[in-house]
Amino acid sequence: MLALLASLASGETVLALKRARRMATVYLIAIITGSIGAGFMVGAAYIWTARKLGSLEAALVFGAVFIVSALIILLVYKLTSGPRARRASQQRKSDLTAFATAAGIAVLPTLLRRPVGVTALLVPGLAVIAYAIYRENMRKGDKDDTNPLDR
Repeated sequence: MLALLASLASGETVLALKRARRMATVYLIAIITGSIGAGFMVGAAYIWTARKLGSLEAALVFGAVFIVSALIILLVYKLTSGPRARRASQQRKSDLTAFATAAGIAVLPTLLRRPVGVTALLVPGLAVIAYAIYRENMRKGDKDDTNPLDR
């Protein structure tokens, strides 16, 4: 925290933002000029193909190549989206668990100071243990429709 305040006071943050903005501008210009170059290369390839095959045939070939390329891109995206979604879901669960653990640890000293605090910890703890036992003894084929967390 102290390092952050020191960097703010010294102006390093402003300099870092200026560097980031400059870098983004350079990358944007590079992407634009690269796209223009790629467009000219496609145009040149079309002209070469049109000279070899004819205008109509070249247009059909280029159209087919771009459509097939688009379909391949969509297929690859569709095939990789399932594992990506599962990884994101696991990451969210992990983050939520870490957050709940940190919050529980942070509130623990406050609860233990009060005489009622021990009881306040025991009741939810026993509920969690009872639920874990219930889940363990439930058959694999049965689905608990009453638990909104399983949906």
